[in-house]
Amino acid sequence: MDRYPAVAEVTESARLLVSRFPGTVRLRRIGASRAGRPILMLSVGHGPRHVLVVAGPHPDEPVSGATALTLAERIARGDRLSAATDPALVTWDIVLCLDPDGAALSSNSGSTLKSYYRSAFRPVASEQPEWAPIVSHPLPESRALFQLIDGLRPFLQCSLHSTDVGGSWVQLTRDLPELAEPFRTSADELGIPLQYGTYDALYWENPSPAVYVLPPPDGTGRPAAGPENIGLSTWCAPLRYGGVTAIVEVPMWATDLAADTTPYPAADLALRELAELVLDGGRQVTAVLDKARGFLPPAQDDPLRRVLEWMADGLYDMVADSWKPLARQAAAAAHPDDPRHLTTAQVSALNIVARRQPVRAAGLLLRLLETAEAPAAPGLHRELDELCTAWCTEFERALRVRWVPVRDQVEHQTRTVLAAAESALKTLR
Repeated sequence: MDRYPAVAEVTESARLLVSRFPGTVRLRRIGASRAGRPILMLSVGHGPRHVLVVAGPHPDEPVSGATALTLAERIARGDRLSAATDPALVTWDIVLCLDPDGAALSSNSGSTLKSYYRSAFRPVASEQPEWAPIVSHPLPESRALFQLIDGLRPFLQCSLHSTDVGGSWVQLTRDLPELAEPFRTSADELGIPLQYGTYDALYWENPSPAVYVLPPPDGTGRPAAGPENIGLSTWCAPLRYGGVTAIVEVPMWATDLAADTTPYPAADLALRELAELVLDGGRQVTAVLDKARGFLPPAQDDPLRRVLEWMADGLYDMVADSWKPLARQAAAAAHPDDPRHLTTAQVSALNIVARRQPVRAAGLLLRLLETAEAPAAPGLHRELDELCTAWCTEFERALRVRWVPVRDQVEHQTRTVLAAAESALKTLR
């Protein structure tokens, strides 16, 4: 396996699995997207307990389709028989792609950061099925997933994610202590660094390396720049049935800085510089957007334009402002062992975010400029393409990134999901 399969390929492979394992593997439609695309689910086994696996929650995180197929085939074949994979005890329900509309706009092609950002698409928060319930914007994809959770009452939900640059980590709605060792062992065997510090979970409980526990719905801890009503998300829905959710992240490009726990010198200064980096990059993309607005398709008709306007309307500022408490904390650290010191891993995680946001916007705007017929479009495209090239080159240099083979991404995510299922099942006995 050397590339990410498209949704159509995942669907065709799922149908082949049904024909190869009749009775054991079933495929059914659980809903439809806003554009009418089917949302399909593979079920493996007939046990009374359920593991729910959700692939494709974010269309710019492409590993999940391959992981979904790998999980289904291994469980159907009985490769690693355990209580969690015993078809008489547990049914595995695997949603093949939660956001097929977004996937249709994201080819995730290429082996460089620039080619990736030029082809990837991630919708605004209110159009992301896992997050849309938080912002009171019901989507049919979200409703389908909520209905599935209410019907199955899974003891474990696994949401399959990947990150562009960094290491691997797991976010949980409740700690699974026995997950830590197999998760760490898998990463070590495959040469994938663990993410010791992530933008998504800077303030969360961290019971073991690269494992983070979501604050309770009524708690005060929040993601670094995340929504306040996270308790309403699909992640938290299994809690009402005693279940747990694991969000499993694997990197497309790895950086060993993600695992460097040494104190970062002058972290407060570094954070101020990173805040200016994201703000300056955002300003430059927005300046090109300002020149192109008159001939681009309107935001209500074009999802790429909607993302660009959403980012221009305060997202860069929100990201930069969210780091001010961390900068004050780092500045107040009094001695080398002061826990308020930030590590290299934590600063590198913010470095990734600071570079990601402007280049993500640049990739979207380049796609719009390529198809625009206005006389000014080619010149603006050249201007922005030069910026995008420089940013991606510096991104790769500053973080010292290396490509993680797709087969290794899939293997690590598959192993982690299986280990999470075994750990979660033991908590029920």
